[in-house]
Amino acid sequence: MNEWPPLDYVGWRETCSALHLYLQVAGKYRLAHTPWLNHSWHATFYVTPTGLTSSPILDGSGIEITFDFHDHIVLGTSGDGRRASLALGPTTVAAFHADFMQLVAELGGTPTFDGSPNEVSNPVPFAEDHRDRPYDRDAVERFHRALMAVDRVFKQFRTAFLGKASPVHLFWGSFDLAVTRFSGRRAPLHGGGIPALPDDVAQEAYDREVSSAGFWPGGGGIDYAAFYAYAYPAPNGFRAATVQPEAAFWHEGLSEFVLPYEAVQAAADPDAALLAFLGSIYEATADAGGWDRELLECAEGRPGRVRPASPELPKTASPSADEPVEREDGAAKGRYKLMVEGIEAEMTYSRAGEKLLIIDHTEVPAALRGRKVGERLVRQAVEDARRDGVAIIPLCPFAKAQIDRHPEWQDVLRRS
Repeated sequence: MNEWPPLDYVGWRETCSALHLYLQVAGKYRLAHTPWLNHSWHATFYVTPTGLTSSPILDGSGIEITFDFHDHIVLGTSGDGRRASLALGPTTVAAFHADFMQLVAELGGTPTFDGSPNEVSNPVPFAEDHRDRPYDRDAVERFHRALMAVDRVFKQFRTAFLGKASPVHLFWGSFDLAVTRFSGRRAPLHGGGIPALPDDVAQEAYDREVSSAGFWPGGGGIDYAAFYAYAYPAPNGFRAATVQPEAAFWHEGLSEFVLPYEAVQAAADPDAALLAFLGSIYEATADAGGWDRELLECAEGRPGRVRPASPELPKTASPSADEPVEREDGAAKGRYKLMVEGIEAEMTYSRAGEKLLIIDHTEVPAALRGRKVGERLVRQAVEDARRDGVAIIPLCPFAKAQIDRHPEWQDVLRRS
């Protein structure tokens, strides 16, 4: 069986739209009975070998809703042993909504929740949507197989990040499987304006800096299955970043990078192609946005292997404490460098007059990340600036982020 099946969005568009709305019905029920978790993580679904699950919902004795794409049913189970199901097939949203309400009641739950869809054009209340909808079983099964493959790669990508990261989960509003990494810093207030979604929900979802990626089956401005990736807030130059693989591109209408699913599915190594997309977008975000990559990143996880706790560093010593930071100073330009175990890291700068130094760029090889090498380079520049009576402009995003994190260094910044 092909782990990356072909997906023809146009061919199953109507079934896809129907499935999206059925998931919204179940998602709205979960949303109404689950305490709010940051970034709406309490409302999502998760990929399973049989389909999608809500995980336990805090209603009645505890209720779990599963969309089973093998048997093509919606199965509900409760903590007291009750089970109820309804068939997935040609129907209307109104009929599905009524059957779902009955299913929750049979499980001992309270079938109360908001009755209108979110994040869709021209939303029609569930109970009033009487349009006949088809159900293409083969297309749903292919979609599920694709979700399984994407979920696997997203979870592998997630293992290489030590900072705050979302679970790999499916948002039923936008109907996308997503994974998000966070810089750890606050973000500007989001402007909202997402169709049929309250602004305060969008603002809470984006109240921290993110590098996010996901998978759509299609729709929302594109007529094909695709992967997407974006940063919020988008750092300067983000849209011009060099990303991989070659089929990836910046989509002006969506204001994010897009990689057609077909390009991954047809690749000699689909997993590697998708990982290249995820990694290149994240690196573009982190480098341009000045994320503390040394602190946030680690090697990819492997089954059965505990992640080493910074094995290169003695726990009682400062990182790279024995290696001196060297300075090569010229009339117009210069650099700081630090050699660790034969590997060089550098931070370059330019002079703008006798009393002003502009830090241009910091480069720390992957082998040295997690050892605070970049921080040492910036610290040395700060100490030299104090000694020489020079002001600093940290044009380099990494250097700026380090100085922002150390208020005691900010006395060397140029004051307007």
